[in-house]
Order: sequence, then C-alpha cells, then structure tokens
Amino acid sequence: MDTATTPTRDPLSALRYLWRVPLLLLHILLGILLCAGILSWNRHRVMVDGREPFAHRMTRWWSSMLMRIFGLRSVRVGKPLPDPVLFVANHTSWIDIELLHSQRMACFVAKAEIARWPLVGWMAATGGTIFHRRGSNHSLAVVMQTMVERLRSGRSVAAFPEGGTGYNGVLKVFHARIFQAALDAPVPVQPVALRFARHGRRVVDAGFREGESFLANVVRLLGQAPLDAEVHFLAPVPAMPDARRRMAELSRERIGVALEDRHA
Repeated sequence: MDTATTPTRDPLSALRYLWRVPLLLLHILLGILLCAGILSWNRHRVMVDGREPFAHRMTRWWSSMLMRIFGLRSVRVGKPLPDPVLFVANHTSWIDIELLHSQRMACFVAKAEIARWPLVGWMAATGGTIFHRRGSNHSLAVVMQTMVERLRSGRSVAAFPEGGTGYNGVLKVFHARIFQAALDAPVPVQPVALRFARHGRRVVDAGFREGESFLANVVRLLGQAPLDAEVHFLAPVPAMPDARRRMAELSRERIGVALEDRHA
C-alpha cells in the first residue's frame, strides 16, 4: 500500500493559518448567503439536455474555492455521467463531499449527526443531503425511498458504500444494499475514486486519522502543505438485478485500482 504522508512538522503551517483562517471565515459567510439566496429556492432544479442549473454551477464553484483555501487543488479524471446517476465513492473524511461537489452536484447520503451540527447541518440540508441514522433499519428504509425519489426526479445521488470513514488508506467492504436504489430508479451506477496526492504519490492521512474529530481535522488541514485532490470518474457498473453484491464488489475493485500510485 502506498502511504505517503504529510510531514509531522512543517515550519510554514503557522504562516498558512494567517491567511487561510480569515479566508475560510469569509467563504463560510458567502456560503450562508449562497444557501439562503440561491439553493433554498433552486434546490429541486435538474439538468436539462446535460446543461447544469445555475445553482449547481454555484455549488461547484463554492466547493472548489473551499478546497483551494485548504490548499487542495481539485483535479478531475474521467467524465461524470449526466443526471440522474448514483455515484459511489470511497470515504475518508468530510472533505470528500466538497471534493466531489467541486466537480459535480449531487444529493449526498450522510450520517444523521451532521444534521445537528451548528450551521454545517443547515447548509448540508439546503444542499439536498439525505441523512441516515446508523443502525436503524427504519432510517435506512426511508433513506432508500428518498434516494429512489430523488433519482427518479432527475437528481443525482452520491453515497459512501463503506458505511463510514476509513483510515490509513484502507478501502473497507462496500455494502450492497445501497445499490438497490439505482436498480429501482432505474439509473446507472458510476464509481468515483477520491484520491489525495503530492507529486503523484498518494497521501493517505489527508482524511480523518483514527480518533480524530471533525474540528481537529479542519485545523490540521488548514495548516498543511498543498495537495492535489483527485476525483476519478470511472467506468459505470452494469446493472445486475440479481447480484447487488457483485455490483458492490466491482465498484470497490475499480476504485481500489484508481487509488493506487502509478509508477513510471
């Protein structure tokens, strides 16, 4: 496994905080205005003939700028399918949502705890996030129904089949049930590999470290040296109505290959 990591000590971290923190606060304020003035009134807009609605373009712009503030340069590899589509991606931290949003607007499935986070929860809900209470079969049933409704209405949905964040670059097992929403809609499934790299080598600790809180991760990322944040849109997974497990395994295999370092 490739495990290039950020240096534990970086003398430039303090200088980065001096300009990144004020920019982050201003950008959050801009995000509040964006949610209140655009997304609140246009959250149900969908693509028409492959053309993105204005609200989708603004979301992508805001997410791209947020990534830049954290020293992350969004890099797209491959082409996303037109709406509606179920995107399935690997998951290492909160930044994954913004990374995918920097390239494509989608309704994310996220843990219910986020809905209670001050400001973040409201912004996520305004952006169309579908909240799931882990361990609750009733919540999962509601989430699956909501996903199908969003997909049938023409909106794309993004989910993390691992069911939680991974650590140290480990790609966990993909849960198969989430793929049923694509079969019921019916819409294509496109795997997406989210990869952080420096000088071409994967950096595995850009996401959460084991036991690290959301706030601690934000603080650490604000002081880190610049990274490339890659979004790899991979070949769609064929629909297999009688083999959801195979759909999950194939998605995981394709994402795993894309995450690997490619040596000359």
